[in-house]
Amino acid sequence: MSADTDARIEAEIERIRSMTIAELRALWRAKFKSDLPEAFGPDLLRWSIAQKLQEDAYGGLDRATARLLNELMVQSAKNNGRIVVPRRIKPGAVLVREWKGKSHRITVTEGGFAFEGRPYESLSEIARMITGTRWSGPRFFGLRPDKDRP
Repeated sequence: MSADTDARIEAEIERIRSMTIAELRALWRAKFKSDLPEAFGPDLLRWSIAQKLQEDAYGGLDRATARLLNELMVQSAKNNGRIVVPRRIKPGAVLVREWKGKSHRITVTEGGFAFEGRPYESLSEIARMITGTRWSGPRFFGLRPDKDRP
């Protein structure tokens, strides 16, 4: 972006800081083309309008990020505010898990995982190899929260 755009946005945000609540409400209606939420006080109005100005000037969220945020919002509503952010582990990463005094190293590959020189499609398969019982692989390796994890 240009320095002119940056200066213009900064000046507009500075102007917003000194606006009255009536001026903020009018600006909200002009920018968002809708009535403002009743719960919005002056600080939240200022923040929202400033955010809208910056989005208009520099662009908003890409589709993937917006979709992820929406999914997290829905998840939060379903789980009493609890959100589990999906983790993406890059190939080459090494997971280490101690089990019964022995350290186990699992390498993340393009197609799954490698353990003791063999390829595996899931962490659950590896957890079963290590423990001899069925486990959620992501839980066993600490990638998902679990209070009861040994």
